[in-house]
Amino acid sequence: MDDSFIPARAIKGRGAASNPEGRFETIRHHTEDDGWQSTLLDEAAPRPRTCVTEERARSVITSNDSPDIAFEQALNPFRGCEHGCVYCFARPSHSYLNLSPGLDFETKLRAKTNLAEVLRIELAKPHYVPKPINIGSNTDPYQPIEKKWRLTRAALEVLSECHHPCTIVTKNALVERDIDLLVAMAREKLVQVFVSVNSLDNHLAAKLEPRACAPHRRLKAVAALAEAGVPVGVLVAPIIPALNDMYMEAVLERAHEAGARCAGYTVLRLPWELKQLFREWLTLHAPDRAAHVMSLVQQMNGGRDYDSNFATRMRGHGVFAELLRKRFEIACRRHGFGRARELQLDISRFVPPRKPSPQGELF
Repeated sequence: MDDSFIPARAIKGRGAASNPEGRFETIRHHTEDDGWQSTLLDEAAPRPRTCVTEERARSVITSNDSPDIAFEQALNPFRGCEHGCVYCFARPSHSYLNLSPGLDFETKLRAKTNLAEVLRIELAKPHYVPKPINIGSNTDPYQPIEKKWRLTRAALEVLSECHHPCTIVTKNALVERDIDLLVAMAREKLVQVFVSVNSLDNHLAAKLEPRACAPHRRLKAVAALAEAGVPVGVLVAPIIPALNDMYMEAVLERAHEAGARCAGYTVLRLPWELKQLFREWLTLHAPDRAAHVMSLVQQMNGGRDYDSNFATRMRGHGVFAELLRKRFEIACRRHGFGRARELQLDISRFVPPRKPSPQGELF
């Protein structure tokens, strides 16, 4: 760690503690304490509020050709995520909005309010080829603001109506709200849900993932989905060496007991501005092990904070990465887990939505 680095103060309920400029900004701001305002600085600053802006999307289905990602299509109802996970690899995407990957990412959110309408249009295109759509590839589709906006449910209603397959990744028990839709889709092999659980420590989770459900609550969601007949898996992600890797086996055991039947994992990824934000978090919340954590992270990334190589970015490489891989495989064999996204979803049932007609629907 850089000894000259002085972080901001931790903010209860938020993962980031600062708002650094995005990589595309040309102006940099720096706060310096000259001693004159020490009394004011000691006072508790107001907590940043969540602000949601409506966005009229031009398209909602994105394509992906990364060789290390299992799905080719994705859909994200929101930009930014109120969960505030400090490790989120999607934080740097907020820079494209001229917003900070720090606090802005978890407080200044965008909701694609016309998502269902645009989704129908895209699915109705003459040359559209159905492939499973992953919901939540970038930001969590069941983050707290979904309670009000219900955009994820709107997307599921369209996909269910068209018999279009999808996968869902979330760390919020709000997914239970849509069990009625998920059960109906599961009967036709149209859906698979993955719940992310990377530790069993509520205190750690409250700092790493401040507005996500507690780990035990996510496991209850796994149990509820499995009991309802919805195929569900667990993702131990991300694994952060010397911080939460010790929970891997216990998470897999508890998830299997809850009804998960496939599992996957990824290691911590620190692209772009995320390097600074995660180092800041370590200095604030785990100063005694910050240097050790970053040393192991760098060992898995060829001596750097992050290596974007498709072949290794999800699992890392080197001695520690190999140890994680072996531990995961042994635990999966012990509990009989299949690989993540092993279920074959059915694309043959797809029926394109009818195009809107100015005459309305007669039949």
